[in-house]
Amino acid sequence: MSAFDVCVRGSGAVAMAAALSLARLGLSVAWTGRRPTGAAPDVRAYALNAASVRLLSTLRIWESLASDARTPVFDISVEGDRPGAGLQFSAWASGVEQLSWIVDAAELEAGLEAALRYAPHVSHVTDGADAALQVLAEGRASAARARLGVAMPLHSYGQRGLAARLLSDRGHAGHARQWFRAPDVLALLPFDRPQPGCSYGLVWSLPEERALALQQCEAAEFEAELAAATGGAAGTLRLASERASWPLALAHAEAVCGPGWVLLGDSAHLVHPLAGQGLNLGLADVAVLAEQLAAREPWRPLGDERLLRRYARARLLPTQAMGLVTDGLLQLFAHPNPVARELRNRGLGLVEHLPLLKRALVRRAMGA
Repeated sequence: MSAFDVCVRGSGAVAMAAALSLARLGLSVAWTGRRPTGAAPDVRAYALNAASVRLLSTLRIWESLASDARTPVFDISVEGDRPGAGLQFSAWASGVEQLSWIVDAAELEAGLEAALRYAPHVSHVTDGADAALQVLAEGRASAARARLGVAMPLHSYGQRGLAARLLSDRGHAGHARQWFRAPDVLALLPFDRPQPGCSYGLVWSLPEERALALQQCEAAEFEAELAAATGGAAGTLRLASERASWPLALAHAEAVCGPGWVLLGDSAHLVHPLAGQGLNLGLADVAVLAEQLAAREPWRPLGDERLLRRYARARLLPTQAMGLVTDGLLQLFAHPNPVARELRNRGLGLVEHLPLLKRALVRRAMGA
Protein backbone atom coordinates (compact mmCIF):
# COMPACT_ATOMS: atom_id res chain seq x y z
CA MET A 1 0.00 0.00 0.00
CA SER A 2 1.22 3.53 -0.83
CA ALA A 3 2.32 5.83 1.97
CA PHE A 4 -0.03 8.58 0.71
CA ASP A 5 -3.15 8.79 -1.42
CA VAL A 6 -1.76 11.69 -3.48
CA CYS A 7 1.62 13.33 -4.00
CA VAL A 8 1.44 16.88 -5.38
CA ARG A 9 4.64 18.16 -6.97
CA GLY A 10 5.07 21.90 -7.39
CA SER A 11 5.53 25.17 -5.52
CA GLY A 12 3.16 27.55 -7.29
CA ALA A 13 -0.44 28.55 -6.74
CA VAL A 14 -1.87 25.68 -8.81
CA ALA A 15 0.09 23.01 -6.91
CA MET A 16 -0.85 24.47 -3.52
CA ALA A 17 -4.52 24.81 -4.47
CA ALA A 18 -4.45 21.18 -5.66
CA ALA A 19 -2.96 19.95 -2.39
CA LEU A 20 -5.60 21.82 -0.37
CA SER A 21 -8.50 20.76 -2.61
CA LEU A 22 -7.58 17.08 -2.52
CA ALA A 23 -6.97 17.14 1.22
CA ARG A 24 -10.51 18.51 1.64
CA LEU A 25 -11.74 15.23 0.13
CA GLY A 26 -10.20 13.43 3.09
CA LEU A 27 -7.24 12.15 1.06
CA SER A 28 -3.77 12.01 2.57
CA VAL A 29 -1.59 14.38 0.55
CA ALA A 30 2.18 14.74 0.31
CA TRP A 31 3.26 18.14 -1.03
CA THR A 32 6.78 18.77 -2.32
CA GLY A 33 6.64 22.54 -2.67
CA ARG A 34 9.35 24.80 -1.40
CA ARG A 35 9.60 28.58 -1.65
CA PRO A 36 12.84 29.91 -3.15
CA THR A 37 15.13 31.73 -0.76
CA GLY A 38 16.65 35.08 -1.61
CA ALA A 39 14.28 35.64 -4.53
CA ALA A 40 13.61 39.15 -5.82
CA PRO A 41 10.28 40.75 -4.82
CA ASP A 42 7.43 39.32 -6.89
CA VAL A 43 5.92 42.09 -9.04
CA ARG A 44 3.35 39.87 -10.75
CA ALA A 45 -0.39 40.45 -10.47
CA TYR A 46 -2.92 37.76 -11.38
CA ALA A 47 -6.27 38.44 -13.08
CA LEU A 48 -8.72 35.99 -11.52
CA ASN A 49 -12.18 35.18 -12.86
CA ALA A 50 -15.27 34.32 -10.82
CA ALA A 51 -14.64 30.57 -11.04
CA SER A 52 -11.14 30.97 -9.57
CA VAL A 53 -12.47 33.17 -6.78
CA ARG A 54 -15.11 30.54 -5.95
CA LEU A 55 -12.42 27.87 -5.64
CA LEU A 56 -10.24 30.08 -3.41
CA SER A 57 -13.28 30.91 -1.27
CA THR A 58 -14.04 27.21 -0.86
CA LEU A 59 -10.44 26.74 0.32
CA ARG A 60 -10.89 29.70 2.72
CA ILE A 61 -8.03 31.57 1.07
CA TRP A 62 -9.94 34.41 -0.57
CA GLU A 63 -11.26 35.99 2.60
CA SER A 64 -7.83 35.78 4.23
CA LEU A 65 -6.21 38.05 1.63
CA ALA A 66 -5.54 41.64 2.66
CA SER A 67 -8.05 44.09 1.22
CA ASP A 68 -5.37 45.95 -0.75
CA ALA A 69 -4.10 42.67 -2.26
CA ARG A 70 -7.30 42.10 -4.29
CA THR A 71 -8.83 44.80 -6.46
CA PRO A 72 -12.13 44.44 -8.36
CA VAL A 73 -12.30 45.29 -12.06
CA PHE A 74 -15.51 47.08 -13.03
CA ASP A 75 -14.63 48.20 -16.56
CA ILE A 76 -12.26 47.03 -19.30
CA SER A 77 -11.16 49.05 -22.33
CA VAL A 78 -9.53 47.24 -25.25
CA GLU A 79 -7.94 49.45 -27.91
CA GLY A 80 -6.88 48.39 -31.39
CA ASP A 81 -4.06 49.91 -33.40
CA ARG A 82 -6.25 52.61 -34.93
CA PRO A 83 -7.84 55.53 -33.05
CA GLY A 84 -11.48 54.82 -32.28
CA ALA A 85 -11.22 51.07 -32.80
CA GLY A 86 -11.85 49.25 -29.57
CA LEU A 87 -14.15 47.53 -27.11
CA GLN A 88 -15.64 48.61 -23.80
CA PHE A 89 -16.74 46.04 -21.21
CA SER A 90 -18.72 47.02 -18.12
CA ALA A 91 -19.74 44.99 -15.07
CA TRP A 92 -22.95 47.01 -14.84
CA ALA A 93 -23.88 46.34 -18.49
CA SER A 94 -23.03 42.66 -18.04
CA GLY A 95 -25.20 42.32 -14.92
CA VAL A 96 -22.36 41.28 -12.60
CA GLU A 97 -20.74 42.86 -9.54
CA GLN A 98 -17.27 42.87 -11.11
CA LEU A 99 -15.69 41.51 -14.26
CA SER A 100 -12.64 40.05 -12.51
CA TRP A 101 -10.22 40.61 -9.65
CA ILE A 102 -6.56 41.65 -9.76
CA VAL A 103 -4.62 39.85 -7.03
CA ASP A 104 -1.11 40.26 -5.67
CA ALA A 105 0.74 37.09 -6.74
CA ALA A 106 3.03 36.94 -3.70
CA GLU A 107 0.14 37.50 -1.27
CA LEU A 108 -1.93 34.76 -2.88
CA GLU A 109 0.90 32.24 -2.77
CA ALA A 110 1.74 33.16 0.83
CA GLY A 111 -1.90 32.63 1.81
CA LEU A 112 -2.00 29.22 0.15
CA GLU A 113 1.26 28.18 1.80
CA ALA A 114 0.02 29.29 5.23
CA ALA A 115 -3.15 27.23 4.77
CA LEU A 116 -1.08 24.18 3.84
CA ARG A 117 0.91 24.44 7.05
CA TYR A 118 -2.29 23.88 9.05
CA ALA A 119 -4.10 21.51 6.69
CA PRO A 120 -4.78 18.28 8.65
CA HIS A 121 -4.27 15.83 5.79
CA VAL A 122 -1.21 17.46 4.14
CA SER A 123 2.41 16.51 4.83
CA HIS A 124 5.35 18.47 3.46
CA VAL A 125 7.99 16.23 1.87
CA THR A 126 11.25 17.29 0.29
CA ASP A 127 11.66 14.90 -2.61
CA GLY A 128 8.38 13.27 -3.54
CA ALA A 129 6.61 10.34 -1.96
CA ASP A 130 5.07 7.01 -2.85
CA ALA A 131 1.37 7.66 -3.59
CA ALA A 132 -1.53 6.14 -5.51
CA LEU A 133 -1.72 9.31 -7.62
CA GLN A 134 1.07 11.68 -8.63
CA VAL A 135 -0.21 15.21 -9.40
CA LEU A 136 2.40 17.13 -11.37
CA ALA A 137 2.10 20.93 -11.22
CA GLU A 138 5.74 21.97 -11.47
CA GLY A 139 5.37 24.48 -14.30
CA ARG A 140 6.54 24.53 -17.88
CA ALA A 141 9.89 22.89 -17.08
CA SER A 142 8.42 19.99 -15.11
CA ALA A 143 11.18 17.47 -14.34
CA ALA A 144 8.67 14.80 -13.33
CA ARG A 145 6.84 15.17 -16.65
CA ALA A 146 10.14 14.75 -18.48
CA ARG A 147 10.94 11.58 -16.51
CA LEU A 148 7.61 10.15 -17.66
CA GLY A 149 8.68 10.76 -21.26
CA VAL A 150 5.75 13.11 -21.93
CA ALA A 151 6.72 15.79 -24.44
CA MET A 152 5.35 19.33 -24.39
CA PRO A 153 6.66 21.03 -27.54
CA LEU A 154 6.95 24.79 -27.12
CA HIS A 155 5.94 27.20 -29.86
CA SER A 156 8.02 30.23 -28.91
CA TYR A 157 6.51 33.61 -29.73
CA GLY A 158 9.92 35.29 -29.71
CA GLN A 159 8.42 37.58 -27.07
CA ARG A 160 8.79 38.23 -23.37
CA GLY A 161 6.18 39.31 -20.85
CA LEU A 162 7.37 42.36 -18.91
CA ALA A 163 5.81 42.98 -15.47
CA ALA A 164 6.10 45.87 -13.03
CA ARG A 165 4.10 47.90 -10.52
CA LEU A 166 3.13 51.44 -11.50
CA LEU A 167 1.75 54.54 -9.80
CA SER A 168 -0.53 57.04 -11.56
CA ASP A 169 -1.46 60.62 -10.75
CA ARG A 170 -5.05 59.62 -11.56
CA GLY A 171 -7.32 57.13 -9.75
CA HIS A 172 -7.91 53.84 -11.58
CA ALA A 173 -11.61 53.45 -10.50
CA GLY A 174 -11.36 49.71 -11.13
CA HIS A 175 -10.75 50.28 -14.84
CA ALA A 176 -8.44 47.86 -16.68
CA ARG A 177 -6.95 48.94 -19.99
CA GLN A 178 -5.35 47.01 -22.83
CA TRP A 179 -3.73 48.11 -26.08
CA PHE A 180 -3.18 45.77 -29.03
CA ARG A 181 -0.32 47.42 -30.91
CA ALA A 182 1.58 45.60 -33.59
CA PRO A 183 3.76 43.89 -32.49
CA ASP A 184 3.18 44.35 -28.73
CA VAL A 185 0.26 44.06 -26.28
CA LEU A 186 0.16 46.28 -23.20
CA ALA A 187 -2.20 45.78 -20.25
CA LEU A 188 -2.72 47.98 -17.18
CA LEU A 189 -4.40 46.13 -14.33
CA PRO A 190 -5.99 48.31 -11.62
CA PHE A 191 -4.39 47.62 -8.30
CA ASP A 192 -4.19 48.98 -4.76
CA ARG A 193 -0.52 48.35 -4.06
CA PRO A 194 1.71 50.16 -3.37
CA GLN A 195 -0.90 52.95 -3.12
CA PRO A 196 -4.66 52.31 -2.90
CA GLY A 197 -6.77 53.61 -5.76
CA CYS A 198 -4.01 54.72 -8.11
CA SER A 199 -1.68 51.76 -8.72
CA TYR A 200 -1.46 49.38 -11.66
CA GLY A 201 0.05 46.04 -12.44
CA LEU A 202 1.76 46.16 -15.83
CA VAL A 203 1.86 43.21 -18.22
CA TRP A 204 3.57 44.19 -21.48
CA SER A 205 4.22 41.56 -24.15
CA LEU A 206 7.01 42.62 -26.49
CA PRO A 207 9.53 41.16 -28.96
CA GLU A 208 12.32 39.65 -26.89
CA GLU A 209 15.08 42.15 -27.70
CA ARG A 210 12.77 45.11 -27.08
CA ALA A 211 11.49 43.64 -23.81
CA LEU A 212 15.01 43.13 -22.46
CA ALA A 213 15.98 46.68 -23.45
CA LEU A 214 12.96 48.12 -21.63
CA GLN A 215 13.65 45.96 -18.60
CA GLN A 216 17.18 47.31 -18.30
CA CYS A 217 16.80 50.97 -19.33
CA GLU A 218 16.63 53.90 -16.92
CA ALA A 219 13.32 54.51 -15.16
CA ALA A 220 12.78 57.86 -16.90
CA GLU A 221 13.20 56.27 -20.33
CA PHE A 222 10.84 53.45 -19.41
CA GLU A 223 8.21 55.89 -18.18
CA ALA A 224 8.50 57.88 -21.41
CA GLU A 225 7.88 54.69 -23.40
CA LEU A 226 4.83 53.97 -21.24
CA ALA A 227 3.47 57.44 -21.88
CA ALA A 228 3.90 57.04 -25.62
CA ALA A 229 2.23 53.63 -25.62
CA THR A 230 -0.77 54.58 -23.47
CA GLY A 231 -1.26 58.15 -24.68
CA GLY A 232 -1.90 59.31 -21.13
CA ALA A 233 -5.21 57.42 -20.95
CA ALA A 234 -4.38 56.21 -17.42
CA GLY A 235 -2.66 59.41 -16.33
CA THR A 236 1.05 59.96 -15.79
CA LEU A 237 2.60 56.61 -14.92
CA ARG A 238 5.66 56.13 -12.72
CA LEU A 239 7.61 52.98 -11.90
CA ALA A 240 7.02 51.73 -8.35
CA SER A 241 8.97 48.45 -8.44
CA GLU A 242 11.67 46.49 -10.18
CA ARG A 243 10.89 45.05 -13.60
CA ALA A 244 10.70 41.32 -14.35
CA SER A 245 10.25 39.41 -17.60
CA TRP A 246 9.78 35.85 -18.83
CA PRO A 247 9.65 34.13 -22.26
CA LEU A 248 6.24 33.58 -23.86
CA ALA A 249 5.16 30.41 -25.64
CA LEU A 250 2.18 28.32 -26.66
CA ALA A 251 2.25 24.65 -25.63
CA HIS A 252 0.11 21.62 -24.84
CA ALA A 253 1.47 18.42 -23.32
CA GLU A 254 1.07 15.42 -25.61
CA ALA A 255 -0.71 13.63 -22.76
CA VAL A 256 -2.09 15.07 -19.52
CA CYS A 257 -2.68 11.80 -17.67
CA GLY A 258 -1.66 8.18 -17.49
CA PRO A 259 -1.69 5.29 -15.01
CA GLY A 260 -1.14 6.91 -11.62
CA TRP A 261 -0.28 10.44 -12.80
CA VAL A 262 -1.92 13.65 -14.01
CA LEU A 263 -0.69 17.08 -15.16
CA LEU A 264 -2.10 20.42 -14.01
CA GLY A 265 -1.49 24.07 -14.91
CA ASP A 266 1.63 25.11 -16.80
CA SER A 267 2.90 21.53 -16.68
CA ALA A 268 0.04 20.69 -19.04
CA HIS A 269 -0.52 23.85 -21.10
CA LEU A 270 0.80 27.36 -21.76
CA VAL A 271 -1.08 30.26 -23.36
CA HIS A 272 -0.17 33.85 -24.18
CA PRO A 273 -0.94 36.20 -21.24
CA LEU A 274 -2.88 38.71 -23.35
CA ALA A 275 -6.20 37.41 -21.96
CA GLY A 276 -4.92 36.98 -18.39
CA GLN A 277 -6.22 33.39 -18.28
CA GLY A 278 -3.12 31.33 -17.44
CA LEU A 279 -3.74 30.89 -13.71
CA ASN A 280 -7.50 30.63 -14.27
CA LEU A 281 -6.91 27.62 -16.53
CA GLY A 282 -4.70 26.02 -13.89
CA LEU A 283 -7.19 26.57 -11.06
CA ALA A 284 -9.95 25.19 -13.29
CA ASP A 285 -7.77 22.07 -13.72
CA VAL A 286 -7.66 21.76 -9.93
CA ALA A 287 -11.44 22.14 -9.55
CA VAL A 288 -12.24 19.56 -12.24
CA LEU A 289 -9.71 17.03 -10.92
CA ALA A 290 -11.17 17.33 -7.41
CA GLU A 291 -14.69 16.88 -8.81
CA GLN A 292 -13.72 13.77 -10.75
CA LEU A 293 -11.92 12.17 -7.81
CA ALA A 294 -14.81 12.97 -5.45
CA ALA A 295 -17.32 11.38 -7.85
CA ARG A 296 -15.31 8.21 -8.56
CA GLU A 297 -16.78 4.78 -7.91
CA PRO A 298 -15.85 3.44 -4.44
CA TRP A 299 -13.97 0.51 -5.96
CA ARG A 300 -11.96 2.58 -8.45
CA PRO A 301 -8.35 3.44 -7.40
CA LEU A 302 -7.22 7.08 -7.44
CA GLY A 303 -4.61 6.34 -10.11
CA ASP A 304 -6.98 4.47 -12.42
CA GLU A 305 -6.31 5.65 -15.96
CA ARG A 306 -9.98 5.55 -16.98
CA LEU A 307 -10.82 7.83 -14.06
CA LEU A 308 -8.07 10.29 -14.98
CA ARG A 309 -9.20 10.29 -18.61
CA ARG A 310 -12.49 11.79 -17.43
CA TYR A 311 -10.50 14.75 -16.15
CA ALA A 312 -8.53 14.94 -19.41
CA ARG A 313 -11.69 14.96 -21.52
CA ALA A 314 -13.30 17.65 -19.37
CA ARG A 315 -10.28 19.94 -19.70
CA LEU A 316 -9.39 19.32 -23.35
CA LEU A 317 -11.78 21.77 -25.00
CA PRO A 318 -11.39 24.70 -22.53
CA THR A 319 -7.59 24.63 -22.61
CA GLN A 320 -7.28 24.13 -26.37
CA ALA A 321 -9.92 26.80 -27.05
CA MET A 322 -8.12 29.35 -24.88
CA GLY A 323 -4.84 28.56 -26.63
CA LEU A 324 -6.44 29.04 -30.03
CA VAL A 325 -8.14 32.30 -29.02
CA THR A 326 -5.05 33.91 -27.51
CA ASP A 327 -2.80 32.73 -30.33
CA GLY A 328 -5.29 33.87 -32.95
CA LEU A 329 -5.60 37.34 -31.42
CA LEU A 330 -1.85 37.70 -31.18
CA GLN A 331 -1.28 36.61 -34.78
CA LEU A 332 -4.08 38.86 -36.01
CA PHE A 333 -2.66 41.98 -34.39
CA ALA A 334 0.95 41.10 -35.17
CA HIS A 335 0.24 41.09 -38.92
CA PRO A 336 1.61 44.29 -40.55
CA ASN A 337 -0.53 44.02 -43.70
CA PRO A 338 -2.75 47.17 -44.06
CA VAL A 339 -5.72 45.05 -45.18
CA ALA A 340 -5.41 42.82 -42.11
CA ARG A 341 -5.11 45.92 -39.94
CA GLU A 342 -8.31 47.37 -41.37
CA LEU A 343 -10.21 44.08 -40.97
CA ARG A 344 -9.18 43.57 -37.33
CA ASN A 345 -10.10 47.11 -36.37
CA ARG A 346 -13.44 46.80 -38.14
CA GLY A 347 -13.94 43.53 -36.27
CA LEU A 348 -13.45 45.27 -32.93
CA GLY A 349 -15.99 47.90 -33.95
CA LEU A 350 -18.48 45.21 -34.98
CA VAL A 351 -18.22 43.38 -31.64
CA GLU A 352 -18.61 46.68 -29.78
CA HIS A 353 -22.08 47.05 -31.36
CA LEU A 354 -23.23 43.48 -30.60
CA PRO A 355 -24.20 43.52 -26.88
CA LEU A 356 -25.27 39.86 -26.77
CA LEU A 357 -21.88 38.77 -28.12
CA LYS A 358 -20.09 41.05 -25.66
CA ARG A 359 -22.05 39.56 -22.77
CA ALA A 360 -21.20 36.03 -23.96
CA LEU A 361 -17.51 36.98 -24.06
CA VAL A 362 -17.73 38.30 -20.50
CA ARG A 363 -19.38 35.12 -19.24
CA ARG A 364 -16.73 32.98 -20.92
CA ALA A 365 -13.90 35.06 -19.43
CA MET A 366 -15.51 34.82 -15.98
CA GLY A 367 -15.47 31.05 -16.17
CA ALA A 368 -19.25 30.76 -16.41
